[in-house]
Amino acid sequence: MIPLVQAIQIVKHFPLSYGVVHAVDGISFDIQEGETVSLVGESGCGKTTVGRIILNLIHPTSGELLFEGVNIFSLKPGELQTLRRKMAIVFQNPYSSLNPRMKIKDIIAEPLTIHTSIRGKALQLEVLDLLEQVGLEKSHWMRYPHEFSGGQRQRIAIARALALKPKFIVFDEPTSSLDVSVQAQVLNLIGDLQDELKLTYLFISHNLNVVEHIADRIMIMYLGKIVEVGKNQEIFTNPLHPYTKLLLSSIPIIGISLGEESPTLEGDVPSPVNPPPGCRFHTRCPSVQPSCMEDLPELIEVVPEHWVACPNSSSF
Repeated sequence: MIPLVQAIQIVKHFPLSYGVVHAVDGISFDIQEGETVSLVGESGCGKTTVGRIILNLIHPTSGELLFEGVNIFSLKPGELQTLRRKMAIVFQNPYSSLNPRMKIKDIIAEPLTIHTSIRGKALQLEVLDLLEQVGLEKSHWMRYPHEFSGGQRQRIAIARALALKPKFIVFDEPTSSLDVSVQAQVLNLIGDLQDELKLTYLFISHNLNVVEHIADRIMIMYLGKIVEVGKNQEIFTNPLHPYTKLLLSSIPIIGISLGEESPTLEGDVPSPVNPPPGCRFHTRCPSVQPSCMEDLPELIEVVPEHWVACPNSSSF
């Protein structure tokens, strides 16, 4: 089966006056139609850059991104315009992703007015249907973004993303700025929409509690590289990479006694301008070996559909 999305050796370097930021450094992955794949890692690891490259909002330094088998970086402007209707994004902060000077009806209608010939009464009906689909009142359409709560604004952003009936949506940490109770509501909405509309998601997050409840597969990213890939349950019950293990151990668990200690992830992510040689994680790894400082490990399938970039993972 041809994946809906297939990334092949994607590299993105941002030149600076004093060096080059290695934001994404040669990653490959695929996303099957109807699947939710979560990209997880600390701030600054390159997650958001990956999401924007997939939508061709950022052009890569090198590599290919196939959507339905077609390399989107080789498309002509008219072909890319057609492709835009099949892809959408929901940004992290609904307070900044919605134009404060536009009414909700105009924000949601904007993709339709750009990409379709729908106008007048038909356009109004489309907007009202989208509002209802994301759980908002039809009377809300004449209001401005500042008149809504954070959760309601994110629902508006989701409605805008759904306007063109896309096949694939990138969610860039869509719940990180919301209260916990509101996070659950938005996650339930995202899941219900996927089932109803047969959507495919890339869900970017640093919150493993959120990822556990929404992802089919999980990709762990560290300093521009993917270090582990596996099915949801496999990652949570049998993590193989030391970074993944430390991320999971950092999840707060209610009921742990004060006398118990779990391993912690110490230190900061090294500068992407000057990433360390060998394994990118060796400067923080509690189980570092001499070879880790020299050899850059590749992803290896250790068990079926579970890949890890650590040749020593079986000994930990």
